Parts: sequence; structure tokens; C-alpha cells
Amino acid sequence: MLLGALSDEELRAQLLVCCASERWVDAMLASDTRPFASAAALHEAAASAWAGAGREDRLQAFAAHPRIGEQSLREKFGDGQHAKWASGEQAGAAGASAETIGALAANNDAYFARFGYVFLVCATGKTAEQMLELLLQRLPNDDAVEIDVAAAEQAKITDIRLDKLLAQLEADEQAGAAPS
Repeated sequence: MLLGALSDEELRAQLLVCCASERWVDAMLASDTRPFASAAALHEAAASAWAGAGREDRLQAFAAHPRIGEQSLREKFGDGQHAKWASGEQAGAAGASAETIGALAANNDAYFARFGYVFLVCATGKTAEQMLELLLQRLPNDDAVEIDVAAAEQAKITDIRLDKLLAQLEADEQAGAAPS
């Protein structure tokens, strides 16, 4: 698997884009299944590492995400891989009406005020209206329930990003091997 070709420093940087919890990345780097023999082994290690994440680790990962519908992804994340992936994941919010974007913004603010972190949802394949509906459903949750729900959403996002990382590494390898 192409991840095995990366140095610890390179792998750390790539994994942080997938999940910004330093403890999760440390657990991935220390995994006894490394180098990961397959995508399934990588995903198993990721799930195991995330299962050991505490509240602060979760909050660190959540803090790396933009608010749903946030228009300033480049301002927050620059032009790097994180901004590109977050923008693509939130593509369903791009064509939303001004009313829906306004409702997302207002309820994102209410969510942040209630829980102290951004509303986290695996946005891939969801419309802005669906994300707003989920936000409204989760807003009444108590803190213990909501942090677990948000952590489960982070796990979904991490899995998607790990697959994107593998695809990118494969594409880079093929581009490097292709004749000029």
C-alpha cells in the first residue's frame, strides 16, 4: 500500500488532513498494523484509534472543520488539501437558497453557543436542506449524546478522507510513472 512509502512526517501531515486529532494521528502512526496492508486494514486502524479518543481529542478534530455553508473556506484553510476536501464535501450547500444559508448560519451559531464546537455532519451527498434538518434535529440533544453523534460523523468523514488520500497517492504514483 502506498502509505507505507511515506515517512512518519509525511504520513502525519496526510493523516492530520483526514482527522485533526493529534492523539488519533499518534495512534495511527503507532498502529501495530502499520504499514497498512490494505484499505480495510487502514480503516480498521482508524476506527480503533478513534474509539480511544477522549473529549479533548474529539474537540480538537471538530475544531478543524468549517461551519456548514461557511463561505470563507479558503480564508480559514488556505488553498491546501483540507480546504479542497471540505469544499467538495459541502458542495450540497453551494446551491442553497439565501433563506436556507441564513437558517444554517443562525442555527450553526445556536449550536456553537450550546455545545462549544461546530455542528459536525458528514455532508457528502447531502443537500443544504438535509443538513439543516439534521442540525435542527440534533440541536436539542444533551451534551453527552451530541458529542457521541458528532464523533460518529467525524468517523464517517475520516473514512471518506482516507479513501481520498489513498486515491490521491495512487494518482500521484501513476502520474509519476507515466511517460512525459
